[in-house]
Amino acid sequence: MPPRRIVFVIFDGFQSLDLTGPYEVFQTASGITSGYRCEIAAPAAGLVNAGSGLPVVAGAGVADVDPAGIDTLVVAGGGGVDAACRDTALVGWIADAGVRARRVTSVCSGVFLLAAARVITGCRVTTHWARAEQLRREHPDLQVDCDPIFIRDGRVWTSAGVTAGLDLALALVEDDLGRVVAHEVAQQLVMFLRRPGSQSQFSVPLWSGQPRTDPIRAVVAAIHADPGAAHGLTDLAGRAGLSPRHFQRRFTAEVGTPPTVYVERVRVEAAQRALTAGDDPVETIARRCGFGTGETLRRAFHRHTRVAPSDYRDRFRSTREIA
Repeated sequence: MPPRRIVFVIFDGFQSLDLTGPYEVFQTASGITSGYRCEIAAPAAGLVNAGSGLPVVAGAGVADVDPAGIDTLVVAGGGGVDAACRDTALVGWIADAGVRARRVTSVCSGVFLLAAARVITGCRVTTHWARAEQLRREHPDLQVDCDPIFIRDGRVWTSAGVTAGLDLALALVEDDLGRVVAHEVAQQLVMFLRRPGSQSQFSVPLWSGQPRTDPIRAVVAAIHADPGAAHGLTDLAGRAGLSPRHFQRRFTAEVGTPPTVYVERVRVEAAQRALTAGDDPVETIARRCGFGTGETLRRAFHRHTRVAPSDYRDRFRSTREIA
């Protein structure tokens, strides 16, 4: 197959990582398979300043970019997106290109430009959590879900903020070229983990406080190291060298949530990863992640994700196997 044509759209005040992260993923994949040809477009050709001040050269203005033959349109986000949405020429070009492209994607607040161009009307989308309410208010036709790091709705793919663009791009590479190539790209970029789109923007390191003292830090590290181990209140207090009552008070004060609640959420996230990574039965995953029985896992899973484990697997797991 000829290389797929990927067109990135940027504007003054864009978030530089929304461009450079996915760009590097596609270029790394091209070094393996020659699968992509990347272009950068902006309202006008030449230097475009990112919100951080980083200057980037756009090879062409959108008026000079032929929207025919675009495989994937990637729209960056950033603090300048609100002004970009008022650029009628830019929005009009995105509307034209978005209809013609095989696949339409956005990183972070780039979804606002896709919405302004009316190419994602009625779709389920995500964006950076800090922009969620604005997106719901300005575009009530969209189904805004700001928990996942990226969402696919047919040919529309949207992602959360900044580094989530890397995860989105890897998922696009996997969709195009297979899991083997995506895995090799992740290895070359030294990405610690290829996160599934189902992973929450509010995963444990983000929604919890950081412990201030060594005993609580040691307990938190132990929970993450082996979610399925014995992590009852007495077990954890013993690890911290504190009485159960004192430990409960200290842990809750430093982390912001009671230890039992923290352990359950870590275990649910471990189960999420297991469900999307393999074919093990729910009962097996429940035992490995510390729930004991499948029914206990199902109840906890529903409390945190609002879906059953089997539905979660069907919705989010990769259907491609490594050869």
